Amino acid sequence: MLTIGELAAYAGVTVRAVRHYHAKGLLPEPERDHSGYRRYDAGAVVELLRIRTLAEAGVPLARVRDMLQAGGEEFAAAVADIDRRLEAEIRERQRHRERIARLASGDGLALPVEVVGFLDRLRALGVDERIVRAERDGWIPLVARSPERVAEWIARKREQLTDPEFIDFYLTLGEALDRGDDDPRLVALADRVAAYLTRLAEERGEEYVGDAGVEPALAELMDTLAFDTVPSARRLIELLNQRGWAGWTRLERVTPT
Repeated sequence: MLTIGELAAYAGVTVRAVRHYHAKGLLPEPERDHSGYRRYDAGAVVELLRIRTLAEAGVPLARVRDMLQAGGEEFAAAVADIDRRLEAEIRERQRHRERIARLASGDGLALPVEVVGFLDRLRALGVDERIVRAERDGWIPLVARSPERVAEWIARKREQLTDPEFIDFYLTLGEALDRGDDDPRLVALADRVAAYLTRLAEERGEEYVGDAGVEPALAELMDTLAFDTVPSARRLIELLNQRGWAGWTRLERVTPT
């Protein structure tokens, strides 16, 4: 006959685990000897090993008792069901790992990988980090609101980044971030952006320039995020308005003010 400590040692578990299995009704409690100690036989070792094996395989304790009492076919069906559940959990945990890996860059929170790649491309081009953050913060509500259009918008962004003139807009705006509203470079940038937009509208149509498919309320929110992060953008928009273009997220041609 074995003490509870000896039983636990034979089965490779702790005494606490044995008591837990007793409490769950998985392992019957033996009668106590005249000194008041539990005494276990060899059958208890076998039963405890079966419980431990099932628990280590990922079987929930709530199902262990039924499986211990199941026949061959029933046991096999239960194992198959648990295997499917574990496989689903593994897939979900893998998705969690992928999200955690994306978060390591700081941009992956709430953004798909293609948007993170676009932001990384801006950094590689030397765009000021404040402008990159403004882009990132604008994408977050945009992706949440219209995830089905992300591929379309990113394709347009990638196309724009093949144009050296468009890239230079980003870089010039970055240089003007720490300067006043009357900085000549900001005024010159407004002239160039207005001319570029006008030429692009004539070549590809105004819908290509201004159709972002973003509802007005969301566009206003995104503009506010951009202006809070890049104050020079607000002044640039004022200058563009004087040159016949309005908006930031939703560009449109207007009568010059």
